[in-house]
Amino acid sequence: MYSQILVPTDGSPASDAAIEHAIDLAEQYGARLHALYVVDGAAYSTLEAGAEVVVDALKSEGKEATQRVADAAAAAGVDCETTVATGTAYRSIRDYVDEHDVDMVVMGTHGRKGLDRYLLGSVTERVVRTSDVPVLTVRQPTDE
Repeated sequence: MYSQILVPTDGSPASDAAIEHAIDLAEQYGARLHALYVVDGAAYSTLEAGAEVVVDALKSEGKEATQRVADAAAAAGVDCETTVATGTAYRSIRDYVDEHDVDMVVMGTHGRKGLDRYLLGSVTERVVRTSDVPVLTVRQPTDE
C-alpha cells in the first residue's frame, strides 16, 4: 500500500514521536523512508548581519536531525533517504511529496491549543489541508 513514506523533522520531541511511527510503518510495508528538514531562510532575511551564519547553522542542524532518522531507520533495517531543503516548510513538504512520489506523510504535532495555535500557525495543519496523500499526525507525548 505504501512504498515511499515521508517524515519531515525539525529535531523536536514531536518529530521524534512521528519518526518512531514512520519507521514502524516503513517496516510493515517494506517502504522506503524519506527524512526531510526544511530551512526557512526567508524568516532570517531581515537580519542585517549574520543571516547567512544562521541559515548555515540551521542547515547543519538539519543534517544532524535527518541523520538521526537515517540511523534509527538503519537500525530497524529500513532504507532511508535524507534531504535538507530551503523554503517555506509546508510548501517544501508538499513539493517533496510530488517530486518523490511519496504515498504517505507522517508528521509530529505539538498539540497547541487555543490562542497559541492561531498565533503560531501549524506546518502540520497546512500539510494536512493541502496534501494529496494521506497524512498521519502524531501528537507529542506529554509529561503528565
